[in-house]
Amino acid sequence: MTTTPQAGVSVFRFADDFEEIAAGEHIFTAGQPGDTMYVVKEGEVEVVVNGKIVDTVGPGGILGEMALIDKQPRSATAVAKTDCKLVSVNEQRFQRLVQQTPHFAIQVMRVMAQRLRHMDAQA
Repeated sequence: MTTTPQAGVSVFRFADDFEEIAAGEHIFTAGQPGDTMYVVKEGEVEVVVNGKIVDTVGPGGILGEMALIDKQPRSATAVAKTDCKLVSVNEQRFQRLVQQTPHFAIQVMRVMAQRLRHMDAQA
């Protein structure tokens, strides 16, 4: 299990449009269509693949970005490990962020690369 590096802190630290998720709640489930990614403002989220926790995402981290980018069903399940505050980012907001804050796109790509390397190392 790894912890994803901070990806969204600078962009979302003052966001007030967050959702509150109780510990134990599913944020999304593998196989579902996905059109939103999330930035963890507070709390921790476990990312589960095939019943195994593969990542824990804390404040500033992102999850659900793959389905937003490639339009494929969710590849993992995300469960709130603790009570959380999550900022949702739909495609329109994501595109605006990439255009206005190119560093955000680089941070997202770094998170995806780290997760891919971690999964490759597990194989």
